[in-house]
Amino acid sequence: MHRLVLCFLPGLVGLILNVSTAAALDYPARPVRLVVGFAAGGPTDILARLMGQWLSQRLNQQFIVENRPGAGSNTATELVAKAPADGYTVLVITTSNAINTKFYRNLSFNFMQDIVPVAGLGRISYVMAVSPTLPVKSVAEFIAYCRANPGQVNFASGGVGGSNHIAGEMFKALAGIDIVHVPYRGNSAAYPDLISGRTQLIFADLASALALVRSGSLKGLAVTAPKRLDALPELPPVAETVRGYEASAWYGFGVPRNTPPDVIDVLNREINAGLDDPTVRQRLREMETEPLIFGPAAFQAFMQSEAKRWGDAVEAVGVKAD
Repeated sequence: MHRLVLCFLPGLVGLILNVSTAAALDYPARPVRLVVGFAAGGPTDILARLMGQWLSQRLNQQFIVENRPGAGSNTATELVAKAPADGYTVLVITTSNAINTKFYRNLSFNFMQDIVPVAGLGRISYVMAVSPTLPVKSVAEFIAYCRANPGQVNFASGGVGGSNHIAGEMFKALAGIDIVHVPYRGNSAAYPDLISGRTQLIFADLASALALVRSGSLKGLAVTAPKRLDALPELPPVAETVRGYEASAWYGFGVPRNTPPDVIDVLNREINAGLDDPTVRQRLREMETEPLIFGPAAFQAFMQSEAKRWGDAVEAVGVKAD
């Protein structure tokens, strides 16, 4: 009896492997959801749609962006973590996911365990922009204004616990000023109040804010990168005034735990091909976005290091979700 089982075992293993491979070769056989944890019009949404269009063309199947804003991307992350592990529900990972591992105390999922990294997407710096109604022209003048008006200046963000929220908290701590956080459902929702002067400051991604800064609708003071950016060469780094300050956001893709490795390989290969495509790279360059080309294991290591870096920042500035 044991001999009979042993005789059939190699064939059974081969059959399982062939079924797995066949499933991967058939992937995707229906539309794929790219779940974005922020509102339409923000950087996550813009970058997800850029890559979704590429994947739709390459894999002859629709990759549909689905916006599920809420709780600093936790609403979207929970949805994907609990979705079937078949590759048809993909999370657009952001810096917020790394932040949330320390920012939120009680989550119904474990991001680092329940979401498997697939591929990187890009890294982008912020522009420190203020309302055109604010009588300042530099970071130094802004800090002086805040010190003269403690608690009277508001800074907007795309949501509690988001990377530009923590970027603002880091600036507040390092500059030693008293400013008040006002969260919105995405950066785009914050812009009308900034333009009108109801709020005064935002650390905004270039993907959504560049045109507003160039037109004068928002007043750019500095960039959060360690050096000047080609898109806004007239703006100095914040660090020239506030020593040690640097902030950037990154984006990538992940799937539920136990998704077949062959499906992950298909997605990784095609996403990385997109990041190497001249047309896609030009669009990223226009948004001052650095492509992040990773294998799944390298992206996992990157996310672990970022979770520690941003987690340390959350603890340093002393902010937590309620």
